[in-house]
Amino acid sequence: MDHDALIALILAGLVLAGSPGPNTMSLAAAGAAFGARRSVPFMSGLAFGMLGVMALVASGVVAMLLAVPGIAPVATVAALLYFVYLAWKIATAPPLADGATDRRVPSIADGLLQSFVNPKGYAAMLALFASHTLIADRLLADAVLKIAVAFVIILLVNAVWLVVGAGLARFFRSPRANRIINIGFAILLLASAALLIPH
Repeated sequence: MDHDALIALILAGLVLAGSPGPNTMSLAAAGAAFGARRSVPFMSGLAFGMLGVMALVASGVVAMLLAVPGIAPVATVAALLYFVYLAWKIATAPPLADGATDRRVPSIADGLLQSFVNPKGYAAMLALFASHTLIADRLLADAVLKIAVAFVIILLVNAVWLVVGAGLARFFRSPRANRIINIGFAILLLASAALLIPH
């Protein structure tokens, strides 16, 4: 195994997974709107969805799909519509200070779906997998190791974003401040999704 390549993969993975994007912004927003503990299923769905994305990237399925004419714009529109729906759910969630527990929290299925429709996830994994070789001449072992390393990074980064979002909402306890945080994160989610639109 190439240890220098492993360090480079970890550093690149931290930057790609940790940078603001639809998944990270929605996690922080869910933490702020619903609390960290109640948002763990959503976080798990995002992580396992990304595991599926990594498998699709490593197997070459994504490259084959992207070769189909017209598929990229359709996938982008579908992703943007889903992000608008999620942003609306977050922006309209009652403030944590209300103590309401009957609000529908994004579920594990919501997280899975979001990861599968998130173009940034595919782009990040394509860049990560194509630019680093950990085990030369052993494609399957190389892919499995890359997936394992990237999955651990995603779990750690997701937990940080979730706790940051929940911490902001707990720090600003008034219903008005919670509402502003929810709307702010919803706007950031839409902004990060808008960056995915090809120019």
